[in-house]
Amino acid sequence: MITVVKADLNNPRHGVAILEMLDAYASDLMGGGEGISDFVRAHLIEELRKRPAVHVFLAFDGEQAAGFANCIEGFSSFACKPLLNIHDFAVAPAYRGRGIAKQLMQAVETCARELGCCKITLEVLEGNTVARSLYASTGFVGYELDPSSGKAVFMHRLL
Repeated sequence: MITVVKADLNNPRHGVAILEMLDAYASDLMGGGEGISDFVRAHLIEELRKRPAVHVFLAFDGEQAAGFANCIEGFSSFACKPLLNIHDFAVAPAYRGRGIAKQLMQAVETCARELGCCKITLEVLEGNTVARSLYASTGFVGYELDPSSGKAVFMHRLL
């Protein structure tokens, strides 16, 4: 029986589950292929606690973490409403194909609606066909304002 909960960042069990899931995700090819650093392991939960705009969802199979979604509130100036960005999203390999990702996505959507968000956003690698299929099946589409200008491209600059 899988349960999905909004993480309590003051609950040590939830903190351990978040770190386990993030490490597994980061270790996966689609997460960069390298586990989280000792610094992240030592400081992430404390830093997340400082940020009320962070919402973390955990899927559990009994006591075992099976999936997670780290979400961060943003703001759409065009809609003058908040938005919820899915920053990290993964299901542990042993639990894939069981509908857990859809359960997590439903929890994210419920939270976004409760917050009055105008949309949910996320980034996904072009080659991550499994994730892209999930996202499409749950209503996500490429962002564009005018088809003649093309779809938005996610970019970053390291500091």
